[in-house]
Amino acid sequence: MNASNINFVNANNFEMTPELENVITNLKLNIQKIKELHSKSVSENDQLRDEIVRLTAKIEEKENENEQLEKKYESLKLAKVIAASSTDAHEAKIKLNRIVREIDRCISLLNK
Repeated sequence: MNASNINFVNANNFEMTPELENVITNLKLNIQKIKELHSKSVSENDQLRDEIVRLTAKIEEKENENEQLEKKYESLKLAKVIAASSTDAHEAKIKLNRIVREIDRCISLLNK
């Protein structure tokens, strides 16, 4: 568009040509579209921020849960070791008692 398309009536007013009206209408439409896109983007951004907060809290919760499960697992491992040791200790005690009785029998045979 060049200056010759605008017909000035006086210093404060000018005539609107159909071409100029079309340009202004298109600008208004484009501005409205930009406003709508901006509003939509702000809304999506807010939703994404809310989701980040929610997911961050969920991650923290899962990390705490994982930590508790790891502690529980370690306790169970220790309990299993202790239980196995108790069983082994009981069996060792039984064997030791047998050996002591056998030694006592041998000593009594030697004393005869």
